Amino acid sequence: LRDAARALAGPNRKGPNRKGPNRKAHDRNARNRIAENRIDCRARRHGLWLWQTGGRIAADMTALSKYQRLECSGLWRGTPDDQRREVVVAFGDASLVICDVRSGTPLSHWSLPAVERVGTATALPALYAPGPEATEVLEIDDDTMIAAIEKVRGVIAARRRSDGRLRRGISFGIAAAAVVGLAIWLPGALVRQTASVLPAAKRAEIGGTILADIIRTHGPPCNDPLGRRALDRLQARVLGRGQGSGGGQVLILRDGPQPAAHLPGARVLLSRALVEKADGPALAAGYILAERLTAEQNDPILPALDYAGVVATFRLLTTGSLPKGALDGYGARLFARGAPLPPAAALLARMDQAGIPAAPLARAIDPGGATTRPLIEGDPYREKAPPLLLGDGDWVSLQGICTP
Repeated sequence: LRDAARALAGPNRKGPNRKGPNRKAHDRNARNRIAENRIDCRARRHGLWLWQTGGRIAADMTALSKYQRLECSGLWRGTPDDQRREVVVAFGDASLVICDVRSGTPLSHWSLPAVERVGTATALPALYAPGPEATEVLEIDDDTMIAAIEKVRGVIAARRRSDGRLRRGISFGIAAAAVVGLAIWLPGALVRQTASVLPAAKRAEIGGTILADIIRTHGPPCNDPLGRRALDRLQARVLGRGQGSGGGQVLILRDGPQPAAHLPGARVLLSRALVEKADGPALAAGYILAERLTAEQNDPILPALDYAGVVATFRLLTTGSLPKGALDGYGARLFARGAPLPPAAALLARMDQAGIPAAPLARAIDPGGATTRPLIEGDPYREKAPPLLLGDGDWVSLQGICTP
């Protein structure tokens, strides 16, 4: 561009040919054309940089301050059929600007991130193209310009490698988070889905499996004939008048839970102390009703399947059977964990419908009554006698259910 400017400017300003108004006007026009061409080159160059790089490599480009305003001559052709022509190559912020050597007119703009070297990396003169499928070729033999272009290409390659490592790191992080999320979400979702499709018969079967595990460690249920008949009458009396009643089984264990537990399949387990040390059947009746209500509000199959594990639960879902031994030891955990009482309001409403006083249950749970005050104060039979639960003969038989 400087050579073009000097060519258009003509002889030395102090020479004899510079005199005269026509010559001065010619000089002014030449300088204006050069200025316009430079502005056009810079504007196009800046626009191309914004479009092709989006500012991502701006910091890397401006760091190459020693190459700013670098220019050299070169040979350029637009297509393979064109003749090579001498051009001025200007090193821009993020592009190479190729201008005509005489007029300074921009012929092409190349984005530096896309510039590729044609042929071997050590061949001279160096051949460059604006992309892998471009038809343009630029031949440069200026060592400084070649070094500048190679420096920029090295910076771009390093940035791409860094971006690749960052993308791989992000991808690995997302994959790891997905695996962790799946590991946290899948077991619970699988258990809930399996529980939602289990029929009542399969629930009863699983409850029987848990009961068998309990029998192995705590002995068989108490089964005195008269006591068993009295317990069946108490069960019918308590559950026969409550909401959602019917079905299931109530068992009393010699070395059972303290004081009660429930299993899938509507089974309720009671400790023998609830009948042997109580003043009447109201305490056992209260626990039967409380355990049944708890099972209705919190499905007992969920903790059992959670204990069995993901593999066993998946097998149950797909084949309809749990692996053998999947619930071994679950009875001991069930007794050790216990179950909280249902909300006082719901329990009082169920007791009122079943005709069972709440005070004996409340006093058994907390003799001081501090934690069970709502049950004591809301007892539907606080000021009146409750209906008869069992006759005296049945109550005596129930107290002796665990008699050898």
